Amino acid sequence: MAEATTKKIAIITGSTRAVRIGPQVAKFVTEVLEANLSEATNKAVKFSLSQVDIASFKLPVFDEAVIPATVPMFAQFEHEHSRAWSAEMSKYDGYVIVTAEYNIGVPAAIKGKPFLIISYGITGGGSASDGLQKTLAKGIYAHVVETRPMLSFAKNEPFEYGLPLDMRLASTGTLGEQSLKEWVDKKPEIIKGFGELKEYLVKDSESPPA
Repeated sequence: MAEATTKKIAIITGSTRAVRIGPQVAKFVTEVLEANLSEATNKAVKFSLSQVDIASFKLPVFDEAVIPATVPMFAQFEHEHSRAWSAEMSKYDGYVIVTAEYNIGVPAAIKGKPFLIISYGITGGGSASDGLQKTLAKGIYAHVVETRPMLSFAKNEPFEYGLPLDMRLASTGTLGEQSLKEWVDKKPEIIKGFGELKEYLVKDSESPPA
């Protein structure tokens, strides 16, 4: 029997702010996905998860002289931080992006690969999810799975300055317990999106090379 193929999936923390809850949200997502990291139906494909924090790469506003889409076919990145980020992204077959209400830049190394977008924010981060979906699907022709879970902060008391408790906690870098409790109801949607990502990777592994 042939050895099973392993498809590597990166769980990307998109927030790079000094005060952020992105890593805490990514931890919640990772725990949900790890509990559903079963082999594909045909047993020929396995999956592995790795966490990737964009902040750890200390990327500046894009400062390269080349267009990312031309790398590595026609040009090369000049700066080490760009090369390190591109090399990291090239390791994976698929991606789960955990994004807040603002967007992130994407490297050419992920062109054509599949994505699951999970957003969070006071109303679930829908605008960020929509914007990122368009960037990925239309900008670099990546496949974005249909299900895009959106995690809203709890609208819990006490309210101060018109803001609920968990929203104020998020502004200090703390993910509120009530939000985590409410997100339990979102697990089936996260699992559904993850299933769509895995299904795409399985089909891709079964496709004959061009």
